[in-house]
Amino acid sequence: MDVLTQEQQLAAVLLKDEIENFFYLEADLIDERRFKEWLELLHEDIKYFMPMRRNVKFGQHAERENTKEDQDISWFDEGKWTLTKRVEQILTGVHYAEEPLSRTSHLLTNVRILSNETNAQGQQVVKTSSRFHVYLNRVEYEVNEMIGKRYDTLVKTASGWRVLKREIILDQNVLLVKNLTTFF
Repeated sequence: MDVLTQEQQLAAVLLKDEIENFFYLEADLIDERRFKEWLELLHEDIKYFMPMRRNVKFGQHAERENTKEDQDISWFDEGKWTLTKRVEQILTGVHYAEEPLSRTSHLLTNVRILSNETNAQGQQVVKTSSRFHVYLNRVEYEVNEMIGKRYDTLVKTASGWRVLKREIILDQNVLLVKNLTTFF
């Protein structure tokens, strides 16, 4: 087992704090409906993916439980252009599923740094895992909650951290909400 120096331990704690604060800012922007500002936190080459889940036999989970990116059907398989168009549609005020706008609260926890490397361009790239709980309320009586896991790849640019890849894993295989207009 590697023994970290005091400086390495401090650097790891500071990096985790920086990443957590980035995620909390991101959640606030979504919850406060500041979607254009949220889009600025996404890298131009973002891959935003949420597979569908299947109920499978024991022993087949790793291979078959989640649909595959760029291969199978999924809830989301988007890039920056598509996410921008979704935001633009919501901000028209005539988006059926978001009129009136939903009220959301995004809770993020169990943030872990899985890797911290430097890419070929000399940029810091951090891979993380976390858990989320999204509360969504619309009109008088529509209440939904979505819970799951998130795997993010962040890259540090001259403008700060940007989300390069996000994989969202809902802990349900049947979508219990009427629509998926919120962002994760």
